[in-house]
Amino acid sequence: MTAIATKFMLEPTPEVDQPSSEGECTLTLRDLFDSEETPLLRYAFSLTGRRAVAEEIVQEVFLQLHGRFDEVASPRAWLFRSVRNKAFDYHRNHRREVFVAEQPDSPAGDESPESLVVRMEAMGVLRLAMRELSETDQQLIRLKYFENLKYSEISAQSGLGMGNVGYRLHHILKELSARLQRMGVDAAS
Repeated sequence: MTAIATKFMLEPTPEVDQPSSEGECTLTLRDLFDSEETPLLRYAFSLTGRRAVAEEIVQEVFLQLHGRFDEVASPRAWLFRSVRNKAFDYHRNHRREVFVAEQPDSPAGDESPESLVVRMEAMGVLRLAMRELSETDQQLIRLKYFENLKYSEISAQSGLGMGNVGYRLHHILKELSARLQRMGVDAAS
C-alpha cells in the first residue's frame, strides 16, 4: 500500500453540521455527500473487500437517502447503518452464489449418463414428496434450505416460535426421508 493511500485511509472522518438550537438543519444532501462519501467508501470497502461493490453500495445508499432526506433525523448515522446493512446483504447473497457454484451436483464433469439419470429421477421423486407436504411445511423447507434463512427470520415470516421452527423442520425432514425411502430413493443418492 502506498504512503498516500495509507495517509488517505487514516484521515479522521469529517464532522457533519448538526441542527441548530431552533431545530433548523443547515446540512444539505450535497454537503453530506461531500463530507461522507470517502469515509463511507472506506467503510464499505472494509466490509466487502471489493472496491466496485463498495462504490455500488455507497451509491445505492445515497440514492435511498435522497428519497427520504427530510425524514431521517441523523443522516450520517443512517448512511453508515445502511452501508453496513447493504454489505451484510451482499455477503449473504454472495455466500449463496458461492455455495451453489461449489455444489458437486453439476452435470458437467465425470458424471456418467447413468448416474445423471438416477440423480435426476431422485430429484423428481423429491419434488413429488415435497408436494405431498402441507403448504406450511413446504414454506418452512423453502425458507430454510432454498432461501437460507435463519430460524429467527423464519419465525418472523411464519409466525411460529423459533423453537417450534427447529422442531417442525426436524420432523418434516424425517417425514421426507421416510417418504423417499418408501419411493425407493436411497438417502445416499
